[in-house]
Amino acid sequence: MIFDAIESMPNYRRVTLAIEQQILSGRMKLGDPLPTELDLAEQLGVNRSTLREGLRALENAGFVKRAGAKKLIVSVPDSHEIAQYTSRAMTLYSITFTELWEMLMALEPLSARYAAQRAPKDLLTLIGENVKATEERLHDDATIIRLDVEFHGLVSKAARNRALTLAQEPLGLLLFSSTKRLYRSSPRARYRLLEAHRKIFEAIASGNLQASETWMRKHIEDFRRGYVVAGLDINGPVRLSSLGR
Repeated sequence: MIFDAIESMPNYRRVTLAIEQQILSGRMKLGDPLPTELDLAEQLGVNRSTLREGLRALENAGFVKRAGAKKLIVSVPDSHEIAQYTSRAMTLYSITFTELWEMLMALEPLSARYAAQRAPKDLLTLIGENVKATEERLHDDATIIRLDVEFHGLVSKAARNRALTLAQEPLGLLLFSSTKRLYRSSPRARYRLLEAHRKIFEAIASGNLQASETWMRKHIEDFRRGYVVAGLDINGPVRLSSLGR
């Protein structure tokens, strides 16, 4: 019989995992204060230096946050930070354009359909303002890319399904933020984007589920077509770009 080696980990990681488990199990709720450093160190059997290193890791991951100079409370990681982290991870895995596009073809039309059914007025207003801003800044590549990412994020939020939003946001952030080469190679792409965003917004605002889904599907299909026409490699890895640059 062959045994696996017993995993060894630094003590600060044990601190992180112990507290993280309390949070994930629901025994510690959002907003609950953590015990003092002295109490935590005694309970976990570590020195305060090790404890602080473990707490710092939890804070960086978004599981706890500061509520005063010496007080930490349980928090929820910000969804945009999760998306950024996941997008960077996908970049390291060399995820291809085609892989991302296939996922977005499954998720984006569904988001649009749910948005037409569930979108609150405040998000409809924000989507409309986004479309207007896109029209006004149509020849500013960096701004158009940022507004494109924002548009799809708003539609996803309007779908009122947090699981869908958490799945879609990092995919869209990675794919749509890497389109600068597309606009340089295919100047008409920005006009097709604006038309699609208008149609999607109008369909969502009017509560037309079928039209919302259909126009979003056409939009994502056209995005791939633009890549092919521009001669870009749809089977090559997509690299995360800094928005606004």
